[in-house]
Amino acid sequence: MSLPHAILTALLEKPSSGLELTRRFDRSIGYFWSATHQQIYRELGKLEQAGLIRALPSDQPARGQKKDFEVLPAGRTELTRWAAGEHDPKPIRDALLLRLRAAAVVGHDGLDDELRRHLALHQRQLAEYSRIEERDFDAPTSPDDRLQRLVLRAGIGLETFWVQWLTEALAEVADIEEAGPAR
Repeated sequence: MSLPHAILTALLEKPSSGLELTRRFDRSIGYFWSATHQQIYRELGKLEQAGLIRALPSDQPARGQKKDFEVLPAGRTELTRWAAGEHDPKPIRDALLLRLRAAAVVGHDGLDDELRRHLALHQRQLAEYSRIEERDFDAPTSPDDRLQRLVLRAGIGLETFWVQWLTEALAEVADIEEAGPAR
């Protein structure tokens, strides 16, 4: 997914200013596609130049005032084209997995602490997703709700995987430490 398409999606859900988009990203899209405030503003400018969005008219002077943006027909067409296209899965790039490979070569001092830290982070994220599901998707009714819940269920599944895998990894590292150095 690209940031311009994430912004088009968010603006089609609700016309917003850059600041509002940043806040909305932090509460929804940002769980699986993060962006900084600066990246969002930079992309808003590019999308506006490309004729995919426009700033809504304001009664107040433009300088220093927030601008709300909406998606133009060309932006909807682009998002529809992109959403219907093919997109291959991205390979996993995770520093923790690389650290495990490195630990096999240079030793695993401190590895269990890092695994525990990651486990706690993933447990917290899983709990957050579960709260969101309970609060917002008790009984999804509309197609939009159902699709949004599917995205949330993907996050729950990924966090569940990480919690299970990290628990297994901690047990494996403890077993390795107990066995002592390889002979």
